[in-house]
Amino acid sequence: MSPIGPSTSRDTPTDAPPTEHQDPPELRRADSLVLVNTGNGKGKSTAAFGTMIRAVARGWPVTVVQFIKSGKWNVGEEKVARELGVEWFALGEGFTWLSEDLTRDQAVAQEAWRHAASLLESGESRLVLLDEITYPINWGWIDEAEVVRAITERSPKVNVLITGRDAPDSLLELADTATEMRVIKHAYQSGIRAMKGIDY
Repeated sequence: MSPIGPSTSRDTPTDAPPTEHQDPPELRRADSLVLVNTGNGKGKSTAAFGTMIRAVARGWPVTVVQFIKSGKWNVGEEKVARELGVEWFALGEGFTWLSEDLTRDQAVAQEAWRHAASLLESGESRLVLLDEITYPINWGWIDEAEVVRAITERSPKVNVLITGRDAPDSLLELADTATEMRVIKHAYQSGIRAMKGIDY
């Protein structure tokens, strides 16, 4: 696959560049959007942080709530986000397979959700990024219907960006934009450790 479409060889592309573009029948403005980045591939949170930077550049107040990564991880995106004025809450307890107390992890996730729900209701942030929230939802730690309700009933100007594998159908239906990241290759699968500056 070439960058612009499938080809039989480098010298004989089968697809011509598009010469026409068709807009939807009617374009309108929305007060806010719900976006979901899901799938098994790398890049869900990375893409979300790109949107975060775009929002900051437009002068929006932005808040990130992380449901898996803990504040101890010292990730690069948190460092630069704080420098840009983003409110950042790393409220997770880390990978569950490293946990010594899953009951505590569940309680921490529920507390993170209570904080996120208050952000959605208050309207103080134009963008609320719920990073890796799909995991505690799918584990039954956070009530799926409650998440859907809080997003549906959010303050009108609050945009919501959700990341994580296996996003529930209810979130995909609620989303205005949903993107699935697909694995083709991943360095970790060949035994390469996560790299600072690339992965965190």
